[in-house]
Amino acid sequence: MKFPITALATALALIAGTALAETVATDPTVIARQDLMKSFGGAAKTLGEMAGGKIAFDAAAAEAAKATLVNGSAEIAAKFEPTSTDPASKASPDVWKNWDDFVVKAKGLTDAATALDVASAESIGAGMGPIGGACKACHTSYRMK
Repeated sequence: MKFPITALATALALIAGTALAETVATDPTVIARQDLMKSFGGAAKTLGEMAGGKIAFDAAAAEAAKATLVNGSAEIAAKFEPTSTDPASKASPDVWKNWDDFVVKAKGLTDAATALDVASAESIGAGMGPIGGACKACHTSYRMK
């Protein structure tokens, strides 16, 4: 299934950076997780806007956004290892009940981000689907609604 690049980038940014209007995290562990997800949203937005022609292709910015996704996704399991009862956490308790599956899904983002070719706007566009799919797979299973 093909998604318009700008729609995909917008969706990823919203998923990763949704503001928590009702509560604000106070637990440093939850804050670190939320910051990580926001960084993914920013990187996806940059890449999606390049792919969609909303901003000019910039090789250095594309590499930096890719690095954010690759390096950050490698940290997901470590950021979620400690559980938290912070009411602002959007992590489902299923994360810890199904830890091995959660880690596999996190690795899916690492794999998709590592494979992303950022040599041109066109190659970025071609690689954004697997990144969006990896984010969606994890969020569908492990993010509270």
